[in-house]
Amino acid sequence: MTLANRSLVIFLILVSCIGCDRATKGVARSVLTETGTMSYFNGTLRFQLALNEGAFMSLGANLAGTARRYVFLFGVGCLLFCLLLFVLFHKPTGSDNAFSLSLIIGGGLGNLIDRLAFDGKVIDFINIGVGNVRTGIFNVADIAITAGIIMFMVSAIRAQRMVS
Repeated sequence: MTLANRSLVIFLILVSCIGCDRATKGVARSVLTETGTMSYFNGTLRFQLALNEGAFMSLGANLAGTARRYVFLFGVGCLLFCLLLFVLFHKPTGSDNAFSLSLIIGGGLGNLIDRLAFDGKVIDFINIGVGNVRTGIFNVADIAITAGIIMFMVSAIRAQRMVS
């Protein structure tokens, strides 16, 4: 695949991830509140607005404000930029992970946009579970990141099995 074609595919994945994330967060902000919950399928699917200062499962939310900004704005921004350069310019070998890495980058950028727009916070609004067994509250960007990580790990496991 040429660099131009590869760049176009990556660009489309990024735009799709960010667009879906921004659209769903916009709806969440206009419909949901932090105190109310919309519940479906006997409580299996819940929607509630939450502003998350941390990362996955609020990891890092207790960091001091300046440290949190550096980690989640500068650190994540640099990591996403480096990952994007890698995805664009590395020479594909065997199993190319451009799609899975692009999902991770797209989701990361969606959350980074929130942090820039909402004073370091990310809009979360989806919760899934049965009874007391529930996920944390998450968003569409988190789904893209998680899907990308799972796809990348499956690809790595398959590649390792081929070598063995």
